[in-house]
Amino acid sequence: MTSLRSRLCLAFRLALRELRGGLSGFYIFLACIALGTAAIAAVNSVSRSITDSIASEGRTLLAADVRFELNNREATPQELAYVQSLGDVAISTGLRSMARLPGGADQGLVEVKAVDDIYPLYGTFETNEGGALWPLLARHEDGRYGAVAAPLLLDRLGLKVGDEVLLGNARLAIAATVKSEPDAISEGFGFAPRLIVSREALTASGLMQTGSLVEHVYKVRLKAGSPPAAGIQQDAAQKFPDAGWSIRASDRAAPALSDNVTRFSQFLTLVGLTALIVGGVGVANAVRAFLDSKRTTIATFKCLGAPAFVVVAIYLFQILLIALAGIGIGLVVGALAPMAVAPFLAGFLPISAAPAIYPGPLALAALFGLLTTLAFAILPLGHAREVPATALFREQGFEPTRLPSWPYLLATGIILAALAALVILTAFDRFVAAVFLAAVAFGFVLLRLVAVLVAAIARRSPRVNSPALRLAIGNIHRPGALTSSVVLSLGLGLALLVTLTLIDGNLRRELTGNLPERAPNFFFVDIQGSEVEGFRRIVSQQAPEGKITEVPMLRGRILAFNGQDVTKMDVPPNGRWVLRGDRGITYSEALPENAKLTAGEWWAPDYDGEPLVSFSAEEAGELGLKIGDTVTVNVLGRSLTARIANLRQVEWESLSINFVMVFSPNTFKGAPHAWLATLTDATATPAQEAAILKAVTNAYPTITSVRVKDALEIVDKLVGQLATAIRAAAAVALVASVLVLAGALAAGNRARTHDAVILKTLGATRAMLIRAFSYEYMILGLATAVFALFAGGVSAWYVVSRIMKLPSVFLADVAVTTLVIALVMTVGIGLAGTWRVLGQKAAPVLREL
Repeated sequence: MTSLRSRLCLAFRLALRELRGGLSGFYIFLACIALGTAAIAAVNSVSRSITDSIASEGRTLLAADVRFELNNREATPQELAYVQSLGDVAISTGLRSMARLPGGADQGLVEVKAVDDIYPLYGTFETNEGGALWPLLARHEDGRYGAVAAPLLLDRLGLKVGDEVLLGNARLAIAATVKSEPDAISEGFGFAPRLIVSREALTASGLMQTGSLVEHVYKVRLKAGSPPAAGIQQDAAQKFPDAGWSIRASDRAAPALSDNVTRFSQFLTLVGLTALIVGGVGVANAVRAFLDSKRTTIATFKCLGAPAFVVVAIYLFQILLIALAGIGIGLVVGALAPMAVAPFLAGFLPISAAPAIYPGPLALAALFGLLTTLAFAILPLGHAREVPATALFREQGFEPTRLPSWPYLLATGIILAALAALVILTAFDRFVAAVFLAAVAFGFVLLRLVAVLVAAIARRSPRVNSPALRLAIGNIHRPGALTSSVVLSLGLGLALLVTLTLIDGNLRRELTGNLPERAPNFFFVDIQGSEVEGFRRIVSQQAPEGKITEVPMLRGRILAFNGQDVTKMDVPPNGRWVLRGDRGITYSEALPENAKLTAGEWWAPDYDGEPLVSFSAEEAGELGLKIGDTVTVNVLGRSLTARIANLRQVEWESLSINFVMVFSPNTFKGAPHAWLATLTDATATPAQEAAILKAVTNAYPTITSVRVKDALEIVDKLVGQLATAIRAAAAVALVASVLVLAGALAAGNRARTHDAVILKTLGATRAMLIRAFSYEYMILGLATAVFALFAGGVSAWYVVSRIMKLPSVFLADVAVTTLVIALVMTVGIGLAGTWRVLGQKAAPVLREL
């Protein structure tokens, strides 16, 4: 043990002495590790900052300690008494409706929120004009009610503070505009501007009718000595098992936001990890080039009797010290990231601008950086160990002719396994992480095969007349060629860029091209049974060529599968959305025309047996359901259990009327409900759509009309914002590829210098050598671009068609852009590095040969 410790101490001292000469040859190594570590540290630190802010500001974000939500019905006297026994209660009601100008000249969709006089219990509601909220919502002497609107609504309808707007049957006077709504994030994403009114005004509007899609929320400020929120949730479930309410505590104020932030940060972490792994190739190149430059020193160590173990330890210590410096740089960037992005995110996300360090994400990034360094540095060290001192004194490099000894292979395998385990264990969705690792591993294997194939083709290619092209082809397959390094350097980065660009392009193509052509023009919500005939007549007059589809519409919350409480089930991430909140449900005698059965049989038109339900096949698979299983749903405060009679394929991407669950008609016999309708008219112009909207809204103020194109524009904007973040992350991987490519070319400069000097001595001109190198880099760039297009195209197709369930096409502009990027990078960086090589004087180089 003493001997081992003394050897390690000696190796460490020698490593420090060698580092006094500077980091020449390791700058790209340093940049690769710093870049990848910084990406992972920054993404996870920002994510932790958001989620911690949600947790610490939970009361303000929820505007309560505990939140009870009921859909489509108000709490019964017994339920309300129980909630009020817990503490102070603020009651609010939310729904979507149409805000109209007097006279019906224009109208717009709004997210209505009706509050009482003690809202908010926590936090402060602020208006741009100042003043307390409740006096602004008071009823005026002329019968109008006050309202506070989002500035966007005033812009859309051409209004200003003091103007009048109609909501259902109520007249509202815009008293102020919204500046800050404390619980906006916990209320969820809205497709329309906010409109705040009093509960009295909402009652006067007549919008709350039987079957209307309304959320009744009861927010509680717990009195002293109350049990914890978890205890309240259990107690409420036991006392009111059929209430069907959703209960949320302040420590989970915005669960959907927290999950989405975590899920998106995992995706960006995987992109950052791709950059780190791409940088690992640069680590391997840098280590190999560094050891190649140290062969005289290594030979001296061996000739003086230094054991191979000590020689390897010397350079392993140097590599680790430099890696730690790179990791340190990355951690500093990651630690500063939350403070840097806080001003940009504070407008729409709860992120604190106060300085804060998040040790967990930083430690994770450091561990990723260290493991990646070791995984890619050990094999080059193993190759150096195998070379005898006599060979090192000759002008030979470290191009491996065989694998290093088994301890190095074993160590590399263990480190790679640890890296993979860390990725999977820290992932939000472990299946996605496992698929990512498999794809990266397959990508490396495929890239290696591409390099071998390119070299083999070059080796077997016919002799060409052009000396420059003949030299370029020879350089591709000769010993020590750059083929493998260049293909590996660019391959993963370009493939990732192609994948993300194709996904973004297909989404935008679907949202702005094909989808609007197939989607309905309008959704009409909250149509009462007494209004169906009149509604149908008005729409038929305005759009005689249009197709009207009408279905009954109810809301229900899934409580149990096969009698088991869904809150206690381990549900896969892809299926959780079905159980989150209330779902739209319907009943039908016949199979919907936009669906087809995949299993089971549809019920007869006059069926009158036990309640049956048709479940979406894809969602049933995610939830582990099959024909014969039972589903318990709470509808209007009543729990109903139905047996799954069949499974059907649903085309969600069509944006037509689709439901996860369609029940047999006898299930809801006599239950009050509203109707949902769509209008599809491909020939309708914007002016005709405006006329349809105006006619329906003026005739039936309580019907909510949603113009699909407006909703798609909002979604397209969100997709654009996400795409910006994704492209920024992909750019990190591409920058890592550029660094690695530069390092790979720099590592080969020594051999290039020898080649150039000998060729110039034999009569080759600088112009001919430049053409030769250009041809070589161009061939390698084209080969890498073809791989990137293939791998990226397959990956994007899988994500778009199999995960997003959207049509996927290969975009030609992406192919052209990828080819241009690959050629510019390989030829440009290659020639930039080669230019110095071509200027070397012949005599000093020839004396060393």
